[in-house]
Amino acid sequence: MNFILVLEKAFKQNKNPENAFAMAKYMKNNFPFFGIKTEERRRIFKEIWKENKNEISENARTVAVALYSKKEREFHYCAIEILIKELKGNYRKEDIQLIEKLIGNNSWWDSVDTIAKYILGEYLLEFPLEAQNVIKRFSNSGNMWLNRSAILFQLGYKQKTNADFLFSQCLKQAHSKEFFIQKAIGWSLREYAKSNPEIVRQFVENSNLKPLSRKEALKNICCP
Repeated sequence: MNFILVLEKAFKQNKNPENAFAMAKYMKNNFPFFGIKTEERRRIFKEIWKENKNEISENARTVAVALYSKKEREFHYCAIEILIKELKGNYRKEDIQLIEKLIGNNSWWDSVDTIAKYILGEYLLEFPLEAQNVIKRFSNSGNMWLNRSAILFQLGYKQKTNADFLFSQCLKQAHSKEFFIQKAIGWSLREYAKSNPEIVRQFVENSNLKPLSRKEALKNICCP
C-alpha cells in the first residue's frame, strides 16, 4: 500500500540512532525503534495520513495489521492510532478477534494499555452484550496482557463503569504475583475512585489485595 511505503521511507529518513538506543532501553529492549520522538512521529504520520486518507479509511484494519507486523515500535503506535480513530463508532462484532490479536502480540504496557482503554473499551461500549464473554475469556487466558486488559478496559468509563464487573476482575486476579497485574488493579480502582471514592474505599478495605494494588487504589482518596 502506498501509505505504508511512504511512511516507512519517511521514518527511515528521520531516524535518530541515539534516540533509538535510549527508547529501546526504556522499553527493556523488547522492540527496535527508529528513534523518532512522539511529537515528531505524529507530525510525520499525520501528514502522510492526510495524503492517503481514502486508502486508510477504506482499509483501516488491513493497514493496521500490516503496520503491527513490522518490527519497529513506531509502526505499532501508528497502527493503534489508526484503529482508534477509524473504528470508533464503526466496530464490527468480529473485530474482537483483531483486538485480541493486537493485545497478544508485540505486547508491552505502552501498547496494551492504549488498546485496552481506547479500542477494547470502545468496542465493548458498542457491543455491551459481548462484554461478559469477552472479559471472561480474557481473564481466564494464560496471557498476562489479556488478563491486564480485562481489568483496565473500563478506564475512562467514569459513571458508566460497571462496579460489580470491575471489582470481580480485581478479586479474580488479586493474588497474582505479577507486577503488571497488581498495578492494573490499583490503577483501575484509582480511576474509578474519581467518580465513586467511598465505594472504592469500602471495596479495598474489605478485599485482600496485594500491598501494591491497595496503595495504588487509595492514592488519591483521603482518609476518613
